[in-house]
Amino acid sequence: MTKTKKSKDVTVVDDIPKLLPVLPLRDNIIFLYMIFPVLVGREQSINAANFSLESSKYIFLSAQKKANLEDPTPEDIFVEGTIAKIIQILKLPNGLMKILVDGIVQGKIKKFTNRKEFFEAEVEVVIPQEIDSQELKALIRQLSVQFKDYVKNNRNIPAEAITAYENIDEPDRKLFYVAANINQSIQVKQSILKKFSLKEQIYDVIKLLNSEVDILKVEKEIEHKVQENITKTQRKFIIAEQIRILQDELGKEEEISPEFKKIKEKITKAKMPKEAKAKAAEEFEKLRKTPPSSPEFTVIRNYLDWLADVPWFKKTKDILDIVNVRTILDEDHYGLDKPKERIVEHIAVLNLVKQMKGQILCFVGPPGVGKTSLGKSIARALGRNFVRISLGGVRDEAEIRGHRRTYIGAMPGKLIQSMKKAGTINPVILLDEIDKMSMDFRGDPSSAMLEVLDPEQNHSFSDHYLDVDYDLSQAMFITTANVRYNIPLPLQDRMEIIELPGYLEHEKVEIAKRHIVPKQLEAHGLKTLGVKLEDQSIHKIIMEYTREAGVRNLEREISSVFRKTAKEIVLNRYKAKSKKVKEGGFKISLDKIEKYLGVPRFRTQKNLREAKVGSVTGLAWTSVGGEILNVEVTVMNGTGKLTLTGQLGDVMKESAQAALSYLRSNAKELGLPINFHKGKEIHIHLPEGAIPKDGPSAGITMALAMYSAISQKPASGDIAMTGEITLRGKVLPIGGLNEKLLAAKRNEITTVLIPKENEKDLVEIKDAVKEGLTIIPIEDIKEALPIVFGKAKKTRTVKRRKSTR
Repeated sequence: MTKTKKSKDVTVVDDIPKLLPVLPLRDNIIFLYMIFPVLVGREQSINAANFSLESSKYIFLSAQKKANLEDPTPEDIFVEGTIAKIIQILKLPNGLMKILVDGIVQGKIKKFTNRKEFFEAEVEVVIPQEIDSQELKALIRQLSVQFKDYVKNNRNIPAEAITAYENIDEPDRKLFYVAANINQSIQVKQSILKKFSLKEQIYDVIKLLNSEVDILKVEKEIEHKVQENITKTQRKFIIAEQIRILQDELGKEEEISPEFKKIKEKITKAKMPKEAKAKAAEEFEKLRKTPPSSPEFTVIRNYLDWLADVPWFKKTKDILDIVNVRTILDEDHYGLDKPKERIVEHIAVLNLVKQMKGQILCFVGPPGVGKTSLGKSIARALGRNFVRISLGGVRDEAEIRGHRRTYIGAMPGKLIQSMKKAGTINPVILLDEIDKMSMDFRGDPSSAMLEVLDPEQNHSFSDHYLDVDYDLSQAMFITTANVRYNIPLPLQDRMEIIELPGYLEHEKVEIAKRHIVPKQLEAHGLKTLGVKLEDQSIHKIIMEYTREAGVRNLEREISSVFRKTAKEIVLNRYKAKSKKVKEGGFKISLDKIEKYLGVPRFRTQKNLREAKVGSVTGLAWTSVGGEILNVEVTVMNGTGKLTLTGQLGDVMKESAQAALSYLRSNAKELGLPINFHKGKEIHIHLPEGAIPKDGPSAGITMALAMYSAISQKPASGDIAMTGEITLRGKVLPIGGLNEKLLAAKRNEITTVLIPKENEKDLVEIKDAVKEGLTIIPIEDIKEALPIVFGKAKKTRTVKRRKSTR
């Protein structure tokens, strides 16, 4: 058999020319003895086919390395392939060409020619090496076993393929027949053509068949298991349907399963209003008729659970003893008289009417003044459950109103979730950071809050998930915010806004003594060791290590002191091997504060209080309280322009322009050179340039700082001021007066100039804030000149006399 094949191959080889046209194949491999139609569409390939037909009819077929390449180069074509003979060419109407080819012998490209019309190469004919007949028989027998197993497990290959295989006698024909019928990638099939020994080729195909058979068996096993599960599910469904039909026919309550009975009892105990009860009954009937395997079953079940778990009637009894409520509020917080008074008034009204609407308060103030903790304290004083909802960063309306049940994973909004958590219909709900809500394409949550915070609407609040009206009118809503102007105006209109100002130094000392120190002593295990933080030490921490409106940093620093104290106590015990510290106590004095906390962060700079030319102190309001604002002005030779630095906002820049315009238009009256701006450049700078600054209230400060620099008159350093100015020199009112006065007091300023129209606000400011401050209301900027510059001259005179003496 082998000899006949060899003589035939030699005859064939003699007929094959050395130079052959090359036809790159995109997604197929043509093996020997394969008669296969090839669809050709590329111009180069059509030219190659036509040339082959006109000459010897022989063509070299080789696969592309990447099938998606439209215009391959010689480097993109495998060098190993099959020399085939074109049997027939059929030209199709769409311009394509169908070529019927017959694989003759293996070949290998030696080199490509420079032909442009199509790929042409010098091809070497490869004849596989002979192998021992016994080994060949063994390999073919193994190949036959594996191929039959492969066809048996593969649905894509018909059973007739085995009959066709058995009718083949030649070993190499058997090999290439099997290789052609394996469902594998181009790269794997190409690896067979890369081998030029029949033995190696058969080994490769056997390995490939073995691997494919294993994979097909696993796939068949998985398919069988899946089919079994589907059959079981279908069987369960049919049985469930039959049970349901029988129950409907019988119509007996006792036929209901224990799970459904439990849900029905839950719905009955919830004591829902009429509308909600009807909805629950409707959904329950739907649940009974829904198969447990259906996804809808879980959705309805979850809905009924929410409907039954939300409180509909249960409420806590309010504590109406005014004296007791005031005692609890005073225990938890020092100061904060205004909000405390408002809660006491609310209790007084409840004593008379038993139920009251419109209980929506908004605490506005800097961080750390006790807004959130005051909400907890109010709930404790009233004897109600407390729930906190954080609104910071909420930007989706569904967070408030819930998702509709059509969505996967739908849930009620935060309010309904909070009511379920509270377990009663009259909790205290704290809506924290209401000024930090934002909006995007998903909706505006602040608009959804309008219904929640309106006493006339929230008795029938509609949550998208529950889809029934829910009464929120008995809940007491308390909201908190740092900045009032960040709250939308319609929301502000629905709330009673109570301002919580920053604390004074003596208030911080009391808060530290009553609340912070005992809490931190217990937290650090120092309560039983006699550790005592002296009042002077607390005052030092407040003045030199913190500068804030609230007490958060104060608590942080006291905690740091106690940690270091605990460390020192433990080290002393290890050294002395005794517990003498417990008996004698441990006092934290002034010198230890500096040792524990390091160099003071804030010191009163006395040189800032001295009279200086071109430097005036203003007062600013920030979201964390009041701050002092130093305005520095210098005048130099230049082009007459105004330079502003210190990261100023547009409003502040406009205030500076207005101040300069006022000084220029009133130069003669103010005693300034008429053309002071000509040939001069004025530079206004506000220190701490990394911090953005804006607002109109620094107008008077910038005007007086420029006046000082131009006139070379020193401004008094212990006077601060605030107020917006007009081009006519009028001083307009400002906001945040309480915080600004606190900032002045913190920074040891003695005199403050405020707009005349803000004089009425002084009535509401505590005497403790005003104590030690000389507050002078002014209506016009001219009224400020003798105060700021007259006092400076006087101060300098006193100093000169002292030095003379």
